[in-house]
Amino acid sequence: MTMKKNLVNTELAAYLAAFAPSLDSDLRELQRKAYTEGLPIISNDVVSFLSVVLALKKPQTILEIGCCIGFSALLMARQTQAKITTIDRYPLMINRARENFAKLDKHKQIELIEGDAAIILPELAAAGKRFDMIFLDAGKGQYNRFFPYCMELLTPGGVLLADDVLQGGSVAWDLDKIEKRQRTTHRNLNEFLQNATNTDDLTSTILPIGDGLFVCARVQTTNRPPIGG
Repeated sequence: MTMKKNLVNTELAAYLAAFAPSLDSDLRELQRKAYTEGLPIISNDVVSFLSVVLALKKPQTILEIGCCIGFSALLMARQTQAKITTIDRYPLMINRARENFAKLDKHKQIELIEGDAAIILPELAAAGKRFDMIFLDAGKGQYNRFFPYCMELLTPGGVLLADDVLQGGSVAWDLDKIEKRQRTTHRNLNEFLQNATNTDDLTSTILPIGDGLFVCARVQTTNRPPIGG
């Protein structure tokens, strides 16, 4: 079974896994299939953390950027009454996600928007959409591009989580140690972390769980101008 990277050692990871909340049988089976196929769904420790955030925050609206086969959207739908909007651009993943939403009877609670988030996010912002929670799990090199729109879409007191931000620890490496084909992603991801952790109205942290989870909360209302305004 192939799982996502874990930044802690194998022995400790196995110990902590014993404390993870159990999933419903259908979600557990969906998770197993995704791990077996090597699909990029969230890791067990991120499942546990996300479950805690959902219980504390009790969001009414959730935006997910990067749907894959729908596992994390279904997890959030099972644990909240929130209206969930999820975005993905890959037809194969979209078709499988829709099948899974229908199979688990969550197709009414989850709206899947097909297309490029770089186009859809500004459209949502222009339409006045706002979300209590945003879960960012798309192409890592796009996080910094998406971040300003996420801030426009996030409600006061809202929570933003971004998965896989440490890239097996390589995010801390000097650029000359990064493969050339990965350097743009490395640079953009570091810019995202710098920008997000230095945004005045956010309280944030980076957790070494999964392959790194960035977590922030908006702590006050600002008169933030519209993107491009």
